[in-house]
Amino acid sequence: MTQVHGSKDCGNSPKNKFVQDVAVSLECGDAVPSAFSEDVIWEHPSKGPISGRDAVFEDLGTRPKPSCVVVQHAIAHGKVGAASGEVAFTNGDTRRFCHVFEFTNTKANCVAIVRTYS
Repeated sequence: MTQVHGSKDCGNSPKNKFVQDVAVSLECGDAVPSAFSEDVIWEHPSKGPISGRDAVFEDLGTRPKPSCVVVQHAIAHGKVGAASGEVAFTNGDTRRFCHVFEFTNTKANCVAIVRTYS
């Protein structure tokens, strides 16, 4: 099971918490389908754009599971959010990440576009 160390940014902000949860789920490969629109686009740095919820979830199934995810910041404002941090794997490798989200609405409860930087 992956250890998760969350950001202090989430405190009393459900939007920030959602951003953190989605970022962690992308890093762990276990996202919840309802968090993404059916026509979501994931702009992935090494794979190019991945279009559609089914394609995103197919790709998530191929990702290695990290042993630890540390979220340093998770913020949201209006229809945009971002989370950054670091993942560690059992072989000792680490990787930094940053996910920038565009939501379908200002409730920030459904992802329309993900831009990943790592």
